Amino acid sequence: MTTDSWIALVVILLCVVILIADRIAPVVVLGGAVVVLMFVDVIDSEVALSGLSSPAPATIAALYVLAGAVTATGTFSRVFDRLLDRGGSIALLAAVTAGASSVVPNTPLVAMFAPRVVRWSQLNGVSASRFLLPLSFASVLGGVITLIGTSTNLVVSDLLSRSGEEPLGVLEITVVGLPVAVVGVVVLSTIGVRLLPDRTAVSTDVGRRGREFQLTARVAADGPLVGRTIAESGLRNLDGAFLALVERPETDRQSATSLAASPHTRLEAGDVCCFVGDVARMIDLHDIEGLTMVEEQHVTRAHGPNARVFEAVVSPGSVLAGGSLKSVGFRARYGAAVMAIHRSDGDVGGQLGQVTLKAGDVLLVLADDSFASRWRGHADFSLVAALDEQPPARRDRSMLVVVATAGLVVAAVSGLLNLFEAAMAASIVVVAGRAVSVSQAWRSINVNVVATMAAAISLGSAVSASGLAEEIAGVVERADGLGLGDVGHVVLVMLATIVLTELLTNTAAAALMVPIALSIAADVGAEPRMLTIAVLIGASCSFLSPVGYQTNLMVFSLGGYRFTDFTRVGAPLTLTTVLTSAAIIPWAFG
Repeated sequence: MTTDSWIALVVILLCVVILIADRIAPVVVLGGAVVVLMFVDVIDSEVALSGLSSPAPATIAALYVLAGAVTATGTFSRVFDRLLDRGGSIALLAAVTAGASSVVPNTPLVAMFAPRVVRWSQLNGVSASRFLLPLSFASVLGGVITLIGTSTNLVVSDLLSRSGEEPLGVLEITVVGLPVAVVGVVVLSTIGVRLLPDRTAVSTDVGRRGREFQLTARVAADGPLVGRTIAESGLRNLDGAFLALVERPETDRQSATSLAASPHTRLEAGDVCCFVGDVARMIDLHDIEGLTMVEEQHVTRAHGPNARVFEAVVSPGSVLAGGSLKSVGFRARYGAAVMAIHRSDGDVGGQLGQVTLKAGDVLLVLADDSFASRWRGHADFSLVAALDEQPPARRDRSMLVVVATAGLVVAAVSGLLNLFEAAMAASIVVVAGRAVSVSQAWRSINVNVVATMAAAISLGSAVSASGLAEEIAGVVERADGLGLGDVGHVVLVMLATIVLTELLTNTAAAALMVPIALSIAADVGAEPRMLTIAVLIGASCSFLSPVGYQTNLMVFSLGGYRFTDFTRVGAPLTLTTVLTSAAIIPWAFG
């Protein structure tokens, strides 16, 4: 091996170790690896910036705008709600979700559907854990039906085109992706349904234990607190709790409103103070002169016209992951108060501000109506959903979204426009047609995913440019004394990609494996597209752990799952995915 190859290998191994430790966001790790390789002259600045010059990140950003329009108009929500109302068939749920995720990125799709599953489960007295895992897995399966189903597909296509091959077509992977999805849905609906756990979902648990998180008190008209600020009244720093919101009732001079509980907020007679925290550890609020206790309301119901309760799932790249509510200044940063933290192994009570947060934690947040519009789709949260979700405000524009989506696929497949141009055109249509506002469109773009894609493409190019991919491919070729053939090489590449996906992330696994797969194809005389698509399927189909794919992490704590639940249900799906791919990919692309 050359010196550049050795340096690249060391950097990649360090990158893998850091990603497994899960202490630093993947975008920082991947981008840092590229920068290091550039500074030690293993790659030049052109290779280091190749991800930024690639159309793939901009394409996925445009697709996120389209997904934002889907959410704003509820394009698929009515169909999904009717599907649930027909009895909650897991087979139908999986089939519809897979179909929808073939044309809409699966991460925002699950973010839209998961809260609906939870609400339906609560209303019908069934466990949401029976449906959330199939929802995530079905969205993953649907993501490999077309090129636009997931960002990983676009990363793979871009790296393939950089090797001198033609990029993948929108429907080129359908010949293998559709059978994989169909077989996966069948397995999920037959074998998987018997393996699904019956856990207590976070919303059910919150409803059962709601009184532990909220207490309200009214400012007495003749009490000493009237006219004082929150800081002056001593309500700012209480033992085991804090004042989150102040609800000001309607008067002749003003309408009812919700006020942020800042130290300078001045209290008026009749104000309702909402305290959150662990009520069991609160000081006796009855002893505070000037406060009168209000009958406790259920946690899922807001006290005023503007205050609502939300579930927010911490994403892997969030500034919250590894920090605490206090250290990140949650109330000041997000304009909201956390009432509870739910983790897959149970609730975290007591001093919530001191708890070290993890990716996948579900925060029960009390905030005003704008919290969802401000933070839904933001890199800090995988999911933001109100417990009393309102109907979409732009439902009358849903047909425009359908037309824009269909036009994207037709234009890209026919060659009238390339995928980037078609995605941009579709995003412009939904914004110009007011299916989604400009501000909503901007917020719907997951900047973390876009930046991770750019870093991954640069790292993939670096693996190839450093000569490391050729060296690894040479080792495989020398070890290929058994005459694996096309099927064997497809299985080998898929298994390696699946392992990396479960250890790292799907994007990182694809970035590392595509250059290696292309070098293996060159050394053994195989078709490059064949092994590239094997990487695509292996990286996109993550079923064995909650950390391999973002949609899995979104439902992890929301459904109250354990780590082993994913492995138990995902193992037969992984096996059938590999077998189906091994049977079709060599035949279709060999």
